[in-house]
Amino acid sequence: MEANALGQLLILLASSVLVVTVLRRLKLPPIVGYLAVGILLGPEALSLAGSKTTKVLAEYGVVFLVFTLGLEFSYPRMLAMRWEVFGVGGAQVLLTTTLIAGTSWFLGAPLLVAIVLGGALAMSSTAIVVHQLSEQMEINQPHGRLAVGILLFQDLAFVPFLALESSLHGQLNMFDPAVVGLALLRASLALLFVLAAGRWFMRPLFHEITHSRSTEVFTLTVLLVTLASAWATHQAGLSLALGAFLAGMMLAETEYRHQIEVVIRPFRDILLGLFFITVGTLLDFNLLIERFWVVLLLVAAMQLSKAVIVAVLARFQARNWPDPIQTGLVIAQGGEFGFALLTLVLNDRLIGNDVIQPLLAATVVSMVLSPFIIRHNVRITRFLLRHQEHPMSELQRELAATHTTSQRNHVILCGFGRVGQNLARVLEKHGFEYIALDMDPKRVQHARQAGDPVIYGDAGQPEILEAVGIAECSVLVITFADPKLALRILTGVRTLRTDVPVLVRTQDDTKLDQLQEAGATEVVPETLEASLMLMSHMLLLLNMPVSKVVKTVGDIRDNRYTMLRRIFRREDARPLDESHSLREELRTLVLPRHAYAIDRTISELNLEAAEVSINAIRRDGIVGRQPGPDTLFKEGDVVVLYGTPEAIDRGENILLIG
Repeated sequence: MEANALGQLLILLASSVLVVTVLRRLKLPPIVGYLAVGILLGPEALSLAGSKTTKVLAEYGVVFLVFTLGLEFSYPRMLAMRWEVFGVGGAQVLLTTTLIAGTSWFLGAPLLVAIVLGGALAMSSTAIVVHQLSEQMEINQPHGRLAVGILLFQDLAFVPFLALESSLHGQLNMFDPAVVGLALLRASLALLFVLAAGRWFMRPLFHEITHSRSTEVFTLTVLLVTLASAWATHQAGLSLALGAFLAGMMLAETEYRHQIEVVIRPFRDILLGLFFITVGTLLDFNLLIERFWVVLLLVAAMQLSKAVIVAVLARFQARNWPDPIQTGLVIAQGGEFGFALLTLVLNDRLIGNDVIQPLLAATVVSMVLSPFIIRHNVRITRFLLRHQEHPMSELQRELAATHTTSQRNHVILCGFGRVGQNLARVLEKHGFEYIALDMDPKRVQHARQAGDPVIYGDAGQPEILEAVGIAECSVLVITFADPKLALRILTGVRTLRTDVPVLVRTQDDTKLDQLQEAGATEVVPETLEASLMLMSHMLLLLNMPVSKVVKTVGDIRDNRYTMLRRIFRREDARPLDESHSLREELRTLVLPRHAYAIDRTISELNLEAAEVSINAIRRDGIVGRQPGPDTLFKEGDVVVLYGTPEAIDRGENILLIG
């Protein structure tokens, strides 16, 4: 039995590697590859997948996914998003359940069973939505935040629907209120337990663990906390995912958040792929062929009704229609919790097999289609609003501005780490335009939110260099200390242009001759002083007077490199030791509708007491550097905070809940 499960697991992994690699080349979502593997190897096709071991592992993929989502949504941020969660999310579940339950009851289903069916189809797939939005870097955009709020309420709403189904005991019109009440009480106690443990237990625990300076112990502790929280809520009748989310949300308030996310990511990515494969195995091809039009009609009805309901509700939160429509498209599919409810209804024989089987098929088909819809939600929204005037999205404005910059004389920065950001600040201060390329998606997302013209792309590919305007570039700077990658970039640059000056940063002089032979104009070594040297060469090439260059370098040194220390860190960067002199960093925060800081000035918030400062505020695509104390915060502002990680966490709390 164990050997058979291991054999199936190996088949799944081998198939996934092959299919996902091909889809990556075709620039298609990897989720589609996992779903395709599940469909191909499922019981209705080759019957090579579907063991209990695989399904259990797949469930933990969702657990780790929502745990990392919780790390992004601290308790203060959740309070600030209470309207999105309980307002929009609650109304969506109520209206969708009412519509579907009413239709089912009208068609002859018993009332209580109809309510369960409505609740099942009101659910959406947290795993698919969060994974796809994160990959597209849309999780922090308005429609992404609304979608997450709705999904969180759906996870909570799963409890009463599950309790209602369990209380029927196989009898269509027998309802036991005591069962439902007991389930809700247990759920409430479980939530309080996880929240209390996270509030008063987790920080001391991790503080003690970090003193051991053992990576293995730290990793084991993260796994223990995640799985223990999931187990606690599962024992109370809640979902595994909800407990993991709450644990992540509690840990988001600690200084260990970033290291925890680095540790958990490998487990999440591997097991989440298995989850999507198991979803693919659920599709019954025979039923799909026999009742194709019925299933297609159910998919269309479910997707359309949920999309319309969500879009109308989300419109109360947005100033225009694009964001609500995008939210509706993202949330429209069925979900894993809905599939679980339908399966329970089928097993308890609360309604006929001829009704449940098409609903199960429609749910899975909608989940299979969902990655394509989410991937193209912007294009679909543009198509739907083609006859109306609607404002450009924030991303559209950024891309348009970046494209315009690439048509003029500008500087290309290959890499937007510490050195790249240092150079960008100096260029910005003196009025020179630049475009930066970086391969860290999280850093690109934060930088673009703050208004920096940064693009995700490999600078070693000539196509990318052409896209950022190598033909009109004044200077190109390679800011990372990787000689092999620098040589590859130099080769690409010199095939396109032989005359553009190229400055290269390197760790030492071991590759100096090779880099110069490959076409480097200047090769400069090492971090902060390297930043100053690269900057001076760059400004001279841009025809700035020597005296002004010398003064700029002197001012930076006199201010103890303050300008050079204001950086966005890599997503997987290790937290620096508390005694390190360069622990300060930049971090962005989008102010939601009910944040405490809305309509208050910087001086009113007394952020100095938290040892954090406001580096910039971005509003309507315009960036204001070093805003004054009388600056008033508005909804949707992107606030760029500067300080140590602990100070920034305190500053976020003040901005969100006071």
